[in-house]
Amino acid sequence: MLAEERYKRITNLIHSDGTVTVQDLVEKLGISESTARRDLNELDKMGKVEKVRGGAVAIDSETLSSRDDDVLLRQTRKIGEKSLVARYAASLIEPTDFVYLDAGTTTECMIDFISAKSAVFVTNAIGHAKKLAANGIKVYLLGGEFKSVTEAIVGEDALYLIRKYNFTKGFFGTNGITRHEGFTTPEVKEAMIKESALKHTKKPYILADSSKFGRISSVCFAEYGDALILTDHVSKKEFQNDTNIVEVLNL
Repeated sequence: MLAEERYKRITNLIHSDGTVTVQDLVEKLGISESTARRDLNELDKMGKVEKVRGGAVAIDSETLSSRDDDVLLRQTRKIGEKSLVARYAASLIEPTDFVYLDAGTTTECMIDFISAKSAVFVTNAIGHAKKLAANGIKVYLLGGEFKSVTEAIVGEDALYLIRKYNFTKGFFGTNGITRHEGFTTPEVKEAMIKESALKHTKKPYILADSSKFGRISSVCFAEYGDALILTDHVSKKEFQNDTNIVEVLNL
């Protein structure tokens, strides 16, 4: 196969799925790993794709993200999908649960649907804490550094407090989901909070609308198989048979 033909097939794969790994190219194109890496290097130099660890992403699809959008902007996106996911997630909470509620717009939406008012919550989001308390729910707010973009509490003090808890259930937001990179978010301090809380949770759930699949952010906070994913639906073929995904539109 000539190089130009490989380049065309590789870019088609990436723009179809949003991302591709070196192993995907080895299997689908029948080429060696060294050839796959060399082709991705060349395509990156041409500006046709953007190389990431272990593969590449489409540079024109917003697949790769290195920063968080302001919370007010994110609250205007995918409102219907977030509401569906949030409603289902809230239905999983039982009266005796000790719950970690991560900062995020979908996790915030959950609060409107919580019927188990005697469950106890811990959160790193000031807005979440105020809303839970206003609904008559007992809540503990982590202390630490305030991150204004996502309205989340981060830093060493928050990490110290999280390590004292053992949660029965935890609900987490994410900026991106891929098999290889796992669950990712743009900022290191927030990733550390998510990672620590998830490790201290018996049943962790990732809340994500369908647009998060195939996207990659700068920092991984958990592996792909570390949590059950709650989403509205899965449009990308590579994820459609995965057993750790619940599509609420199909329930």
